[in-house]
Amino acid sequence: MKRSKINQCIREMEALIREHGFALPPFCHWTPEEWKEKGEEYDEIRDNMLGWDITDYGQGDFDKCGFSLITIRNGNQNDPKYKKVYAEKLLMLKEGQHSPMHFHWKKSEDIINRGGGTLIIHLYNDDGKGGLADTDVTVNSDGRSYQAPAGTGVRLHPGESITLWPHQYHDFDVEPGTGDVLIGEVSMCNDDNVDNRFYEKVGRFPEIEEDEAPYRLLCNEYPKAKK
Repeated sequence: MKRSKINQCIREMEALIREHGFALPPFCHWTPEEWKEKGEEYDEIRDNMLGWDITDYGQGDFDKCGFSLITIRNGNQNDPKYKKVYAEKLLMLKEGQHSPMHFHWKKSEDIINRGGGTLIIHLYNDDGKGGLADTDVTVNSDGRSYQAPAGTGVRLHPGESITLWPHQYHDFDVEPGTGDVLIGEVSMCNDDNVDNRFYEKVGRFPEIEEDEAPYRLLCNEYPKAKK
C-alpha cells in the first residue's frame, strides 16, 4: 500500500469516529515525532500492538478488500507481564469493501455495529481440514441463539452484535446503499501473528510504498523506547 493511502484511511476513520461520538485514547493521536520521545512506560502499547492497523490483505486493492482498525486495549497470552485477558478494537469497513473469510484458533469475540450502515457477516463452520463445512451454524446475537444454514449472511444494524467462536469462519461486508460502518470488537486477547486462519491465502500486514510522510505510525512500526 502507498503511505498516502494509509494516511487517507486513518483520516477517514478519525472522521467516522468523531461522527459517532467515540473518543480515542491519547496514543491514537501521537505523531511519529512524538513517538520518538516515548519511554519504556509505554511498552504495553508496543508489545501488544495497540494503535492503528490498516491492511489490504496483500491484494493491492484496499477499496475492494481491506480493513481499517485500531486496537484500543489488549492483553498478551505470551507474556505474563500483561494480565489483561481481553481486547477491544474499533474498525471501519467502507461500503463496497470486503474483509476475507477467516476464523480464529483461540479467540472468541463480539462484533458490534457501533454506527453507520448495515454490516453483513457470512458464517460457516470449519470442516476440520481448513475448509467450509456444509453444516448449520450456531448464531449468537444479542441474547438470541439459533441455527442457520452454512453461508448465512447475518445483518447487523447499528447497536446490534454477534458473538463469533473459535473455528467459526466469518467475513465482513456492508449492505449496499447503507454507508460506511463503524464496528466495535470486544474479545479475548488478540494475536494477529498466530491466531488467524484465512480460507484463502492472503497477507495480513501490508508492504508500504513511502510516497509521503506517515501521518500516524501503524502498530508494527513503533520505534524502540527512548532510554
